Amino acid sequence: MEKMPHWADVILIPLISLILAALLSALVILAIGEDPILAAKLMIEGSLGSTYGWGYTLYYATNFVFTGLAVSVAFHAKLFNIGGEGQAMLGGLGVALTCLLVPWPHWSMALLAAIVTSLAFGALWAAIPAFLQAKRGSHVVITTIMFNFIAAGFLNYVLVNLLRPAGSMDPATARFPQSVHLPTLHELLLPLNIPFSKATPANISFLVALAACFLVWHLIWRTRIGYEIRAYGHSETGAIYAGISPYKIIMIAMLISGGLAGLMAINNVMGEAERLVLNATEGAGFIGIAVALMGRSHPFGVFLAAVLFGFLYQGGAELALWTSIPRELIVVIQALVILFTGALDNMVRMPLERLFRATRQHQAE
Repeated sequence: MEKMPHWADVILIPLISLILAALLSALVILAIGEDPILAAKLMIEGSLGSTYGWGYTLYYATNFVFTGLAVSVAFHAKLFNIGGEGQAMLGGLGVALTCLLVPWPHWSMALLAAIVTSLAFGALWAAIPAFLQAKRGSHVVITTIMFNFIAAGFLNYVLVNLLRPAGSMDPATARFPQSVHLPTLHELLLPLNIPFSKATPANISFLVALAACFLVWHLIWRTRIGYEIRAYGHSETGAIYAGISPYKIIMIAMLISGGLAGLMAINNVMGEAERLVLNATEGAGFIGIAVALMGRSHPFGVFLAAVLFGFLYQGGAELALWTSIPRELIVVIQALVILFTGALDNMVRMPLERLFRATRQHQAE
């Protein structure tokens, strides 16, 4: 018998964790002499109260959807891919090479090519730690962390020595041609007479992220390889007994995971910056871990968690702009959400399990 209903695991536990994080955040804001109610109001209005706020919220959420899905796919195989940051960096390199080296006549063709190259570069960067885990027993957590630093150093060298325009001091590529600039949500919604701010970086990559959610759901729950990934994640010995190859599952899961992380680059590199800059990922690869944990590794949950963290990012920027709350405190608030929804999950889960168990026993009597 299940310890608690599925809906409680998916909805109730994250909701209670969020409330606890919000209450503790309010106490921290109160302790520095600020009004937590006013801070909450500013965050909501700044991130959700206008199409400008929504534009930035959805832009950040798009990044987190890709990295959250990347972590989720690996989680289903009981693999902890912490290399999303490096895989997204290499995905950005693939996007930059695609946009700079080929004279694309239209953005749609460039987008399709960028999707392929970002997937490929991210997957290839994840393939090495996957191979080391599958064949040599090197733990994927350690190797993916190390590969984040290797990716950062490699990208720094490429930007400074190979792709930087002559005479430029900025470690970045040249601007992408106008023909590969992606349409913004403002441009997409304009023919439908739906007003949306043109001053935000939200772009068509958001729709690609939604498509990625559906495709990952279909892959994990509607395909044979998805079943094998979940079976391996539930029981390695049982999967081996059933004839499932651990090598195959580790490699496939990590390749898909790395490809999804690399796919983030179509949003922040091709859609927003329109060039590749150093540190373009801005920690999104690590936020993806929290998004996957909070979303219970389900694409719909990942999408909701990504929007929440997009809200925190944009709302935090508004707080730093309009109040004396320091920017560092915004990071603390984000960390509290991660703490309660991830590391302290059992603090909420165990009392709820006892409550549901006691309720069932009472009903049985």
